[in-house]
Amino acid sequence: MIRFLRPFDPHRIRLLVFDLDGTLIDSRLDLVHSVNATLRHIGRPELDGDIIASYVGDGAPVLVRRVLGDADMANEALLREALEYFLGYYRIHKLDHTVVYEGIPEMLARLAEPSNGLQREMAVLSNKPVNPSRDIVQALGMADFFVRIYGGNSFPTKKPDPLGVQTILQETGIAAEQALMIGDSSVDVLTGRNAGLWTCGVNYGFAPH
Repeated sequence: MIRFLRPFDPHRIRLLVFDLDGTLIDSRLDLVHSVNATLRHIGRPELDGDIIASYVGDGAPVLVRRVLGDADMANEALLREALEYFLGYYRIHKLDHTVVYEGIPEMLARLAEPSNGLQREMAVLSNKPVNPSRDIVQALGMADFFVRIYGGNSFPTKKPDPLGVQTILQETGIAAEQALMIGDSSVDVLTGRNAGLWTCGVNYGFAPH
């Protein structure tokens, strides 16, 4: 069931901004494997997949810090080594098991059709680094749907800071009240709210609420 918290006219929406991991793609296994490979590399025990998945959403540096835990927070050399290894491993293995969620290609195709004579624009805003984000979207056949694909290192700040969304609004010339942010986590909902967008939380993914 869809529940609206205030009056909403979907026909006024001209821009949809999607999160990537847990929203468009199921990348859980590749992220879990990359994290556990990193832990093995630095001599730490592996973590359960559910725990790792709960740490995803705020970008790779935060993910690595959460994985290492409080005891290693002050060890900047170890944090740098772990982050570098994680990014390198994930760069190679990012498409081993990652797939588009069922129904997403069909949904994107429908959304790409004009509404009331107006073309909707769509964009991706992820906290994952931009290069693997774009590579994954391209490899999984979704790139043509999106006018912009931005990642966690595309801007000085990451979600939930509104800078990424504000940039997309400026580049597309679409007003915030005509845009919708879609994601699986509170980070995405906060991003939309911080930018003055309508927000939609999906009931699947890594952190559905």
